[in-house]
Amino acid sequence: MPIDTEPALAIAEPTGARPLSDLEAGDEKARSRLGLLLALPGIVYLTVFFVIPLGFVVVTSFATRTRTGRTAYESWNTDAYSKIISSDLIRTVAWRSLGLGIITTLICLALAFPLSYFISTRKPVVRNLLLIGVMIPFWSNFLVRTYAWRVLLDSNGLGTRLLGALGLGDGRILFTQKAVVLGMVYGFLPFMVLPLYAALERIDWSLVEASRDLYASGWGAFRRVVWPLSRPGVIAGSILVFVPSFGAYITPALLGGGKDPLLGSYIVGQFLQARNWPLGSALSVVVLVVMLAGTIVYFRTGGRTL
Repeated sequence: MPIDTEPALAIAEPTGARPLSDLEAGDEKARSRLGLLLALPGIVYLTVFFVIPLGFVVVTSFATRTRTGRTAYESWNTDAYSKIISSDLIRTVAWRSLGLGIITTLICLALAFPLSYFISTRKPVVRNLLLIGVMIPFWSNFLVRTYAWRVLLDSNGLGTRLLGALGLGDGRILFTQKAVVLGMVYGFLPFMVLPLYAALERIDWSLVEASRDLYASGWGAFRRVVWPLSRPGVIAGSILVFVPSFGAYITPALLGGGKDPLLGSYIVGQFLQARNWPLGSALSVVVLVVMLAGTIVYFRTGGRTL
């Protein structure tokens, strides 16, 4: 005769016990609350000093500038964005800024790739010393370093006299596009070197040796092995250099003299001189969108593999 075991099982099972998944869920909620509590000061700081001012800029871009230079928030419109599209001057400034950003990025890439390759293939002690040398410029203020270049590139500066002695200058470097490009490359070069080094340092160089064993030339090994594996660093460094150089203000103002206005100086002029806050805010939003697009491209193409 079969024995019914269900009552026994029902008696043996504790009546007030919770499943293990519920315990884990409660523990997860506790950790989540603790993490939120620890992150709360940072969240408050970013909200007060970043999100709220950014929201104010976005709102101001849809406001109206009165004839007296006052910003009226009563009537909303897209006149500032329409002016960005229709103004020949703004298009000229934007294309000039875009060209400067591309030139700066390409020069930094051409200089940083060999340097990063050299650093990544050295012994650990030498490698650390070289990395410290790359990061030394970060130990001083960017404005101070730009002022130092202004002194060096003055008509009687050491840099101008040295270039003149080498036949590479005519004594008029300061307040030219050459000075602006030189200052931008100097300021943003470490932002290209460090991501490239991080990518090259992780390459398995036995793959390069294997390609050479398969009769690949040096250029072929670089094109088929080194370059594809270093592409995440190239993308990251290019974005880190292009984004700030596209909207740069300090370097063009100090080394370029403001002769050829760029987006950064043009935006500052709209806020301080022209008192056209809606137009300046709209241009700031456009630059921010460009930076955000670059960041999205970075995370989609190279950021996950670094």
